[in-house]
Formats: sequence, structure tokens, C-alpha cells
Amino acid sequence: MEPKKTEKTDLENKKNIFIEIGFIVALGLILLAFQWTSKPEEVEGFESESDTEIEQESVPITRQEQEKEPPPPPKTTEVINIVDDEVDIEDELSLETTEADQETEVSIDAFADQEEEAEEEEEIFVRVANMPKFKGGGLNSFRKWVQKNLEYPTVAAENGIEGTVYVKFVVNKDGSITNIQVIRGVDPSLNKEAVKTIKSAPKWKPGSQRGKPVRVRFSVPIVFELQ
Repeated sequence: MEPKKTEKTDLENKKNIFIEIGFIVALGLILLAFQWTSKPEEVEGFESESDTEIEQESVPITRQEQEKEPPPPPKTTEVINIVDDEVDIEDELSLETTEADQETEVSIDAFADQEEEAEEEEEIFVRVANMPKFKGGGLNSFRKWVQKNLEYPTVAAENGIEGTVYVKFVVNKDGSITNIQVIRGVDPSLNKEAVKTIKSAPKWKPGSQRGKPVRVRFSVPIVFELQ
């Protein structure tokens, strides 16, 4: 007997044909979709921008008025009073005549002030070749003399005030003592007594530099001690 083919077997033989037909139809639909163009429907109430004309508003050109500077104030004119020629002028220039002869002496003091300023501006040395001497000694001799001649102030002694007063001074070209100043004091009464004692000291033998007398500054401590 010959085997009979069922309907199921016949359909499977045509399966490949159906797949190819399906691909062709799908491809045709895709091409048709690309070529299909649709026009947008016009919406009522809106106008296309190309049809409407844009109206440009004309802006008027305005110029700012420049502020005018105020006119300058009027110049004041001086009033000149014209005086008649007949008016007598009381104020007259009177010149005093001074007569000078050969015997007239004229004193000129222009250089006097300059000499005083030159003396004040003279250099004061601290150490020179030949230092000033006091009674054959130096600063120690002078200090001993001051300590010996001190008079203890009564007020300071009653209040038990003691201390050391430091004083500076200058020995001039002639050996005199000037420019006495208290560098560091203790009590006004002690300071005053120290300055007073130094002022009363005898003259020194002046110092010299290069054979010329010069001014030399010294400083000395003066001790006030109650015994």
C-alpha cells in the first residue's frame, strides 16, 4: 500500500514560501510608510507667521538739552572819587636830614650775636688728649671734694631720705664749670644741694686737644647717706 500524505505534511512544505511572501509584504509596507507624506491640518484661530507682517514701531529721536551754565556774576567796578585840585593835603612826607662827619662813630653789632652763637655751638668733648685737672687730680679728686663739702639738707635728714644723685657738667676753656644738669635725682632737696655744691667748686685746669683748650663734659655720682 502507498502511504498517504496528510494535510499537515503538505502545509509544512509550503512554510518557506509563506515566510518569503511575509518578508516581501513587510518590506513593501515599510517603503510605502517612508514615501507617505501627510499635510498638517490648519488650526482655526492661528495664522502662520509667514502671512502676518510685523509692524515696526518708529521710536522718535529725542535730544537731551544740555544744561546751560549760569552766566558769571557781574564784575564790581570800583568807584573812583575824583578830588579837586584845590583840596589841600594835610599829610606831607617829611624827611629828616642827618648830618654825619668824620668824627661820627657808628657802632655795628652785627657780629656780636654771631660770636655768641659760635661759642654756644662749640663742640663739647668727652675725652681729649689732655684731660682737665682738679687740684692735681682728675674726676675722683673732684668727687672727693664734693662729698667733703656737702651739707645734708635738714628736710631730707628729718625724713630719712637717702640716695645717689647723678650730675653732669662741662669744664670750659677757662676752667670754670657750666651746664650743670641732674641726670637722675632722688629728692628735690638733695638735687638742689648737689648742684649748689658743684657750682661753688674752684676752677679746674682746662683740657686741651692739639695744643688748644677745649670744653669737656663730665658726669659724677654724689652720694647722700645718713650716718
